[in-house]
Amino acid sequence: MSQCCPPSRSAAHSGPAQDVRPARAADSEGLVVLPGGTFRMGTVDKDGFPEDHEGPVRAVTVAPFAIDACCVSNARFAEFVDATGFRTEAETFGWTYVFAKFVPGQLRKSSPRPQQTPWWCGVSGAYWRAPEGPGSTVEDRWDHPVVHISWHDAMAYCRWAGRRLPTEVEWEYAARGGLDQARYPWGDELTPGGEHRCNIWQGNFPVRNTAEDGYLGTAPADAYQPNGFGLYNVSGNVWEWCADWFDPGQTGRAMRGGSYLCHDSYCNRYRVAARTANTPDSSSGNLGFRTAADV
Repeated sequence: MSQCCPPSRSAAHSGPAQDVRPARAADSEGLVVLPGGTFRMGTVDKDGFPEDHEGPVRAVTVAPFAIDACCVSNARFAEFVDATGFRTEAETFGWTYVFAKFVPGQLRKSSPRPQQTPWWCGVSGAYWRAPEGPGSTVEDRWDHPVVHISWHDAMAYCRWAGRRLPTEVEWEYAARGGLDQARYPWGDELTPGGEHRCNIWQGNFPVRNTAEDGYLGTAPADAYQPNGFGLYNVSGNVWEWCADWFDPGQTGRAMRGGSYLCHDSYCNRYRVAARTANTPDSSSGNLGFRTAADV
């Protein structure tokens, strides 16, 4: 997978030990109801990644469904944890991946780094409520997407909330916002009129991020303008888990949308047709989710 994607765990872990059961009736809070229909999914973009099976472009029909306007925030996830006592896989494992420049100096020195992606640190004690490790907090980020969430964690939240994860077909249909074959949720130009429409890396990765789009790390879940369907941040900010396996017979679950670490020079997976994957027990500081529901 690409450089901005979080490294994988071993995939040997079977998922959270807790059997989280629905604790409340499903509600429609935060959901956008979409009519479904037939759209053109995929791309043959010359700047895309054929190995990710982004193409071919094909007509796909999706039934009506509902999807979160925003990713699940720290505040929403805290409600779930407070109600159930749930512990994420990052807490169970005792560590998760944090972008190295966000880790304090001494902790950075003592945290192991993958050889192929040394800008990631495996930080002990990091998890959703302490996203950069011990001493960090989300107290000033309650409206930001929750991160360090594995696919198993996201599924547990969905069971409790009476929701589910969107399929890749649903996710792309929703992310396109009614536009046919546009590169981004708002059109084909990344910064129309010089205006930043998403939270991605600005500058020279991984050395310098100029934060021209307003953010070094995560942005609020409702930052920037929504797309034509009223969805926020389906490009950049955080990767979003989908329900599907990435490919048949593989161990990875599909992820969509890119993150604040994506940059056009090496990983433009913030395009609406782009996709990648990770093992369902993996977590990192740029990985979250949004929920969906039947209608």
